[in-house]
Amino acid sequence: GSASPYAVGGVHRHIPEIEQALKDAGEGETDVRVSFTPVLVPMARGILATCTAPIKEGVTAKQLRDAWLQAYEDEKFIEVLPEGQHPATASTVGANTLLMSVTLDERAGRVVVVAALDNLAKGTAGAAIQSANNALGLPEYSGLTVNGVAP
Repeated sequence: GSASPYAVGGVHRHIPEIEQALKDAGEGETDVRVSFTPVLVPMARGILATCTAPIKEGVTAKQLRDAWLQAYEDEKFIEVLPEGQHPATASTVGANTLLMSVTLDERAGRVVVVAALDNLAKGTAGAAIQSANNALGLPEYSGLTVNGVAP
């Protein structure tokens, strides 16, 4: 197979919404700039994203991990993997699940988050079902715990 980047150089159509979501989550941060270059790989479904961000000096790996675990502890469809484990797209095929790892790169002073998801299940269709469940007062996970795979 072959892998190739596209929308290189800050021109991807989703950059503005990524930056807006980060600003909304950033407790007053207004200067948020993202460098985002997706890579096409020969597989029918799945996204593997590696994201890095600077951290404040003195932040420990345990503090980072604890913050991520706390942020996602009530999310049925997001799993922070055990320390030292990293996600693979094959583990999410057909599931409305996002798997992620959180690692401290002490040398660079950055947090590295790797996330895997099935973009056909945990994409717009899965989000629509999840939103409809919430709007109708149904359990958030109704209809989303079955793994259906095509292609």
